[in-house]
Formats: sequence, C-alpha cells, structure tokens
Amino acid sequence: MTALGLDFGTTNTVIALPDGKDHQTRSIRFESRAGVTDTMRTCLSFMKDGKASVGVPLVTEAGAAAIRTLIDNPGECRFLQSIKTYAASPLFKETAVLGRRHSFSDLMAVFLQKLIDYAGDEWPSNVKRLVAGRPVRFAGIGADEALALERYNEALARFGFPEIRFVLEPVAAAWYFAERLTQDANVLVADFGGGTTDYSIIRFSRSAGKLSAEPLSHSGVGVAGDMFDYRIIDNVVSPQIGKGTQYKSFGKRLDVPSNYYASFGRWSQLSIFKTTRDFADLKSLLRDAVEPEKLELFIDLIEHDEGYPLYEAVSATKRALSDGEEAEFYFSPLGKDSHRTVRRADFEGWISGELNQMEEALDEAITGAGLQPGEIDKVFLTGGTSFVPAVRKIFENRFDASRIESGGELLSIAHGLAQIGR
Repeated sequence: MTALGLDFGTTNTVIALPDGKDHQTRSIRFESRAGVTDTMRTCLSFMKDGKASVGVPLVTEAGAAAIRTLIDNPGECRFLQSIKTYAASPLFKETAVLGRRHSFSDLMAVFLQKLIDYAGDEWPSNVKRLVAGRPVRFAGIGADEALALERYNEALARFGFPEIRFVLEPVAAAWYFAERLTQDANVLVADFGGGTTDYSIIRFSRSAGKLSAEPLSHSGVGVAGDMFDYRIIDNVVSPQIGKGTQYKSFGKRLDVPSNYYASFGRWSQLSIFKTTRDFADLKSLLRDAVEPEKLELFIDLIEHDEGYPLYEAVSATKRALSDGEEAEFYFSPLGKDSHRTVRRADFEGWISGELNQMEEALDEAITGAGLQPGEIDKVFLTGGTSFVPAVRKIFENRFDASRIESGGELLSIAHGLAQIGR
C-alpha cells in the first residue's frame, strides 16, 4: 500500500511517494503535450470544443500544457493560476468559466484529475494514505483556516483516498532536511512559497537508527514571493497603464480608482478580474480618461490574457535582482517605451513592509520554541524567495552563516510529506 505526499502549491505542485526501503522517495512524473516533468505549475486552462454540443465538458489542461493552450489561443482560452490563494477566502464562492460555475473545490479537483491523467501508469493503484501539505497561515485578508481545510477535504474526497491527513508544509520540509542530520539537532525550517511564508522549529533525534521529531513551535504570515512580484508591478508597470492618472466627470477631474491596479498586480486575482464588474467599469472610463492611451494598454493586457507573460517578465526581473544591483525590465505588449531599470535598493524599499512581517513571524517562532537563536543548530531555507538577498539577510543577522543551508526548492515539501506518510 502506498502513501502519497501532495504539495499543492500556489505556484507549483509536486506529488511524491515512498520508493523502496531506506527512506527513499521519488516524484511522480507527468506527461502532457508540453513534455515530461516532475513539477507541475499550479494553473488551469479551459477551452470550449467547437464541435461539442451544450453540456459537454470543457477541454482542460494543467501546468505547462495550460500555458501552451493560453499562448496558442489568445482570447478564447480561460486561464486560471495561483488557485490556492482562494482556498481560505470567504469572499470567493465560485467563478464563471466559459459560462459554467466552478467553486474552489471544483477547481482543485479538476487540477488534480489532470495530474492523475498526466501521470498515467505512474499513478499508483493501491494508495492507502494521502498526506497533503498546508501552510501555517493561509494567504489572504480575513483568511479562514477551517474553510480552507473544508474545501481541501471536499476536493480530495472525490478521489476516494482511504485516508487523508494534513501536515504543515514547513514540518514536511523539515523531515526532508532531517534525513541529512548525523546528530541530534534543533532545526528551524523557513518555507517561502508563492503566497505564504511559514516557519517550524523541530527537535530531531535518532535512537537505534530511527528518526523522531518533537515539534517546538511554528508560525507564519500570508505574504511571500507573489507579493514581491506585486510590488514590482505596482511601481514599474501600473504607472504605465494609468495608475495615478485621472478622468473627467461632471466638470471635475477624479483619480482612476486604485483598486483596479490592486487586482491587476496579483496573479491570483488577475485571472478573475476579466469577468468582474470592476473591469467593466474600467472600460467605461476610457472615453473620459485624461490619458486614454494608458487605460487602453491596461484593457488590452486583460483582454488578450497577457497576465502570464507579464508574470514571467516580472519574475525574471526579480531573479536578476538576486544576482545584481540592477536589472532591466521590458515587456513588449507595453510598447518599446516600457524599458525600465530597476535598482535592488528601490526593490528592497518597496518590499520593506513584507520583510518586516516575515521578521516578526520568525521572532514569534523562536520565542514560541523557548530558545535563543544560538540554541538553533540548523536553519534550512526552502522556496524560491529564499534567494532574495534581503530575505537571506534576515537569517544572517540572527544565525551564524555556517548553520544556514538551502535546497530542494520545489521538491522538499512533497518528499517530506511522503516520508511522513510512510
């Protein structure tokens, strides 16, 4: 009988399972029309089958195949990403997808079914236990943890797993890391996802070759890499598409509402924005805009589903700032004048609020464990945002550099979940 570890991430999803003896695990591989991979981008595309009659299921793809569908069918494809961000939102009830209503549980189940389809013969037939990761703090304002877990359970129950368990994501990453330990240790794990930053402190020890764990504390905050992307968009992109401009109304000049740009800057909301009243209102402002050409750019980006390509351009700029003091941003749909030089110092100023929240949550975890920083033997950083210099500095200011390690940015949680499931 097999135990599966499911890391359903904001940005990427990985499924792992035990592989033989000696605590080995392996990732399930997925084969779609976009190729073979053991990590799946957490996104979906929906298309109508032109020959299908009313009521026939929509044609869906996930991961890289969904992105390929979006690129090949601009304007016809409904593309959704960062699905996990809506898990704990009481405000999100459902969304219309090409005329059909989908709840969060519907979207999660559709995504997982595609992964099973893509896995083919690699999907085990004798699954006994599914161990799913969950963040310490779910993302979003007013996030409801109980609601998120209810929605997770509703989606996962559709697949008939005999047993479903939930494990904090940083705890799973800690188990992945602990296999390297050669002696007893207090371990701090910092897991930086797309939507959340989570910490766990665990005491690991070995007796007769068996690894045991004593949880000491955990904490988290609903900000991470996606919010860093938002700050780049808000400061570099949004001014080019009308943020800070005005429109005329009854002889007065009024500011274009800033909430349009809050939705635009967050990937999870961008896929929904096209179907909202706010987008309809934005289009109605065009004829009275003082700088209509900027709002036209905004509307074109939404109507032509440029959200994902923009996400790639912004993420590339963020990654470049991890290696250099400056990075160039350019996005061709914004026109030849969209070139901007982004300085790391400016970027760190934009994200200072999020960095403070990350620090406060880290201090909460250390205090909750009843330890001093010097009593933490190992610090394990995982997730792409751990490469941001300002984030690493948070840990370097508290711990000796020799105690800080990183790795398994995409795989650590799923493989830790599979180990726990075993």
